[in-house]
Amino acid sequence: MALECRHLLLAVLSFCWPLAVLAQPAAASHRAEADPFTFRLAEGERAQSKNQGERSQALEGSGQAYPIKPIRVIVGFAPSGGTDVAARTLGQKLAETLGQSIVIDNRPGAGGTIGDALAATAAPDGYTLLMTANGPHAIAPSLYASLPYNIFRDYASISLVTTNPYVLVVHPSVPAASVKEFIAWLKSNPTQANFSSAGNGTPAHLAGELFKSMAGVSMTHVPYKGAAPALAGLMGGQVNVLFSEMLTAAPQLKSGKVRALAVTTAARSAFVPDLPTISESGLTGYDVSVWYALLAPARTQKTIIARLNSDVVRALQTPDLKERFARMGSTASSSSPAELDALIRRDYEQWAHVIKSAGIKLD
Repeated sequence: MALECRHLLLAVLSFCWPLAVLAQPAAASHRAEADPFTFRLAEGERAQSKNQGERSQALEGSGQAYPIKPIRVIVGFAPSGGTDVAARTLGQKLAETLGQSIVIDNRPGAGGTIGDALAATAAPDGYTLLMTANGPHAIAPSLYASLPYNIFRDYASISLVTTNPYVLVVHPSVPAASVKEFIAWLKSNPTQANFSSAGNGTPAHLAGELFKSMAGVSMTHVPYKGAAPALAGLMGGQVNVLFSEMLTAAPQLKSGKVRALAVTTAARSAFVPDLPTISESGLTGYDVSVWYALLAPARTQKTIIARLNSDVVRALQTPDLKERFARMGSTASSSSPAELDALIRRDYEQWAHVIKSAGIKLD
């Protein structure tokens, strides 16, 4: 009973896209200038952004010129995962509107908490931002005994970016074409199933734990350092089950390399309308999703936060960006800083209560 309670609590938590980059990374290094991808403006785009540059220069007299150099966006997951794709998709648009290059700095590991920790100690000058997810930002503080950051003290919210469902996918070798058949196979083969995730305590991990608890089945968890490596493990046959971010799995759903059984949200996804929900497939009430958001270090000037929020909201309202996210099964969802603060606190309080009641902690 205690174990079932532990799994149920572990699970419901919802944590934590591949696009062409405009410049390749240099030699591997921990410096932001070396290994991240950079979205640079083409000559025509630079001319087009001249007005934005002149507007920034006009602020120099007040000491508030921004931005006057490239902006680094830290991502706590590997390239091609959902958080990473969200950062790259938005970053490409922001490079145009801000008139500066956007550098994507991937720092994968520990369920995304390495990236969050790095951003918490960055200079609050507007030139280091964080693209994070509800996993490392709203859920991890309750899962880990201690973290080197405080989600309410160390960050300044800019805007929500997207909301996304997960999709239950299996390796083609799994003899199941529906959730019902999958559960039957799991019960007949209790030691053969292993599921990957982007890391311990991430939404994909907890989605799997919730499924195990509600279905009364057994699966072994295999954590990876990001959603893309977790999907690669599934396609390569190292694992046979994955609760994947839709953004990560979308390019593979039609390839035959993985088989989709259902989405994890309460309602069907417009991206795959024929794919049923897990809830309607027998596990009534199953509902897991993930969001991505852009933040800055605490004490970043309010004028900079306002400028970034304005540009992010405007970018997410453009038809082309909405369509690009929609093609990957994601919904562009901007917000005010205050609305994002409220979302983070709501998620934190919701899952903190569940985790505390179950006595769950991760090392």
